[in-house]
Amino acid sequence: MKKYWKRVLAVLIGILLVLIVSVLIVDKYVEQKGMDYIVGANDVPKADAILVLGAYVTPDGTVSPMLNDRLIVAQELYQKGKAEKLIVSGDHGRKDYDEVNAMKKFLMARGISDQDIFMDHAGFSTYESLYRARDIFQVKKVIIVTQEYHLMRAVFIARELGLEAYGVASDLQDYGPVMYQYKAREIAARNKDFLMVKIFKPKPTFLGEVIPVFGDGRATDDK
Repeated sequence: MKKYWKRVLAVLIGILLVLIVSVLIVDKYVEQKGMDYIVGANDVPKADAILVLGAYVTPDGTVSPMLNDRLIVAQELYQKGKAEKLIVSGDHGRKDYDEVNAMKKFLMARGISDQDIFMDHAGFSTYESLYRARDIFQVKKVIIVTQEYHLMRAVFIARELGLEAYGVASDLQDYGPVMYQYKAREIAARNKDFLMVKIFKPKPTFLGEVIPVFGDGRATDDK
């Protein structure tokens, strides 16, 4: 009986080790694939749009430090002429929480015309933001802006979805110990999105009418 349970334990340990190794291999694969297309602000090629991925905003609409830095980098890219349009994509799934209008107000306060800022109100995940950039906003070539730990996955997803995607990192400051938590969670996120783009390929929560990014960003304002 003891030999039986030892064999069972050995098999379970073996399965666990295989799973751990598989998770780490996928994590490294996604990281390396994304890193190949992360470049500096001066070197990134011109694109159809600059895509800013959302992050936390306070109830009064103040953007968090990480989102603040994403928006600053996006503004700089816009002013360098890297793209004529910006897409701010985030969570606006309920009335009392709104990332996208906060991002648009931030950019407009820094002199960017509202006609050049498109809001993606249903960017509930990185995968959905990029899927919608392709299918709703008709983007083919995109510059993605977020912190580097997140950017590698975002660029990987975009490339798997058929976009010519480049990333510019927005790590403008030290974000403190919370980064250890974010980077640990990113391992799971990379594995999840690897399965999403390679196997499951789900549609986003919402699609809707096409709003080409080459038009007027005010078409995405709240009605």
